[in-house]
Amino acid sequence: MRSQNYVYQSIARAVHDHGATKMFGLMGDANLFMVDSFVRDCGGAFIPAAHEGSTILMAAAYAHVSGGVGVSTVTHGPALSNCVTALTEAARGAAPVVLLAGDTAADNPRHLQSIEQRELVKVTGAGFVQLRTPATVAEDVAQAFYRAQVERRPIVLNMPADFMWQQADYTAQVLKVFTKPGGVAEGDLLDNAIGMIASARRPLILAGGGAIHARDQLERLADRLEAPLATTLRAKGLFRDHPYNIDIFGTLSTPAAYDLIAQSDCIVCFGTALHDFTTDRGKLMKDKRIIQIDTDPTAIGGGLHPDAALVADAGLAADTILYWLNEAEVPASGFTRELDTPTLTAHVAGSGKAPDGFVNYVDTLERLEDALPKNRVLVTDGGRFMTEVWCRLSVPDPQSFVSSVNFGAIGLGLQEAVGAAVGAPDRPVVLFSGDGGFMMGGINEFNTAVRLGLDLVVIIANDSAYGAEHIQFVDRKMDPSLTEFSWPSFAEIATSLGGQGFEVRSTDQLEQALEALENRTGPFLIELRLDPADVPAMRI
Repeated sequence: MRSQNYVYQSIARAVHDHGATKMFGLMGDANLFMVDSFVRDCGGAFIPAAHEGSTILMAAAYAHVSGGVGVSTVTHGPALSNCVTALTEAARGAAPVVLLAGDTAADNPRHLQSIEQRELVKVTGAGFVQLRTPATVAEDVAQAFYRAQVERRPIVLNMPADFMWQQADYTAQVLKVFTKPGGVAEGDLLDNAIGMIASARRPLILAGGGAIHARDQLERLADRLEAPLATTLRAKGLFRDHPYNIDIFGTLSTPAAYDLIAQSDCIVCFGTALHDFTTDRGKLMKDKRIIQIDTDPTAIGGGLHPDAALVADAGLAADTILYWLNEAEVPASGFTRELDTPTLTAHVAGSGKAPDGFVNYVDTLERLEDALPKNRVLVTDGGRFMTEVWCRLSVPDPQSFVSSVNFGAIGLGLQEAVGAAVGAPDRPVVLFSGDGGFMMGGINEFNTAVRLGLDLVVIIANDSAYGAEHIQFVDRKMDPSLTEFSWPSFAEIATSLGGQGFEVRSTDQLEQALEALENRTGPFLIELRLDPADVPAMRI
C-alpha cells in the first residue's frame, strides 16, 4: 500500500513492518522524531538507555533470548562513536541487530558532530547500509533487516538528519530471508567421516552454537554410538538432562571430564569453530581423529585442521551419519558404559573457609545455584569471577545464557541483562558482575532496570579489586595494591537508585538476602564481599 509520509515516519513504519515491537535507544537531533513516530503511530515500545552503547547491548541480548532481530537507535557523531565497543561485542557475538544511526547533513561538513560514520562502523565488524534518498526508505530498511538476519551481525542504517522532514511515497517492503538447513556432503568426504566414526572405540560428540537447533538429532546419534555429549560455552545447557552429558568441553571442564576427553579417540564436532579455550590450545585434540561439521566453511580449520570435514547442517548431518551406521550395522562403542556421570560433572568443592567479613566465593556460588530461580536467564559480565559462574550455575538451555565477553571487555553485563529481561518478560534474569565492571557500566543502567520494573537479580562479586590484574601481580610476588579499590557500597547504591540492595559478609547474611529475594518487587542486588585471594583464577 502506497502513502506519502515524512521520512522519519517512513523509517518508523518500515521498522514496524518488519515485526519490531521494541526499540532500545537514546534520542538526539537525528532520531527523535522517528522514535516518536514508532511509539505514537506504530504502537511500538521505546526503551531509553542512559548510554548509547547500552542500546546495542540491550538489543543484542534481546535478540538472543527472544530469537528475533534487536533494534536500537542513536543520533550522530559522538553518539555513534560511543557505540564502538558495543558494536564489536555484538558483531563477534553474531547478534542480529539493526542500529538506526542518525548522521549529519551532507551539506554541512563543518557540523560539530560530523564524522566519517561508515569508516567508524567498519572497524567494529558491523555492516553498514546508507539511507540513500527519501524515496528509498522502505528498500533501505528492508536491506538492513535482511542483512542482520543472514549475516548474523549488527547492521547500521545511516540516516541523514536533513532527510527527516522531507516527504516521499512509502510502499511497504519486507525481504524474504532465505534460510535452509544446509546440505550434506556426499561421496568420499562423507564416507571418510563415517568410516572414522564407525571405527572409533571412544567417540565423543561436541556441539557448539551452530548446533543448538539440532539437540534431538545429536542425542540420537550419541545414544546410537554410546558416546558422551559435551558443549562449547556458547551452547551451554543444550544437553542438560541427558544422562551422558559431561557439560562444557575444554578449559571449563571438570577435572574428571577433562581426563575423559583426553582418553577419547574421536571427537565429532558440530557447529563449533574450535576456539583455543575449547581445545585448550590444541592439547585436548592430540592423538585423536577430529571431524568438524558446520554450515560455514570458514569455521572449519580455523583453530586446527580436522581429519575430516563436512560443510553441512548439524541436524541433517547427524541423521545421515546415523542412517549409514545403521545400514552398515556398526556396533555401538560401549564408551558410555564406563562413565560415572555424577563424578564427571562435579567441580572441585570450595574450602568452606573465608576471612572475617567475607564469604567463600565457590561455596556461595554452589548455594546460589540451588537458591536462584530455576527458570532463569543467566547473564555474565567480564572479569576473574566469570568462569566459576559459567561452570557452577546452570541454565535451562543455550538461549537462556548470555555472556558479554565476545570482545573480552568488562562493564557490558547489566546492559545485556536489561535486553534479556525485555526479551523474556515472564522470566527472572540473573546477572553476575564484578565490582569493576559494575562501576564501569552497571551503575549507568541499573536505574533503567528500575524504571522498567524488570525482574532482575544482580550478584556483584566484590573483591574490591580488578581481579584479573590483581592475580597477575600476586602470581609474580609483586605488590597488587594498584589494582585495589575502595568502592562505595553497591547495596546502598542499588537502594538509592530505586532497587533493593543487600550486602553479604557472612553465610547468615547470605541466607537473609536469599529469603528477601523470594519477595522481591523489582531489581534486586546482592553484593558479595570477597577476599581477592579467595577468587580462583580464570579457567582460560
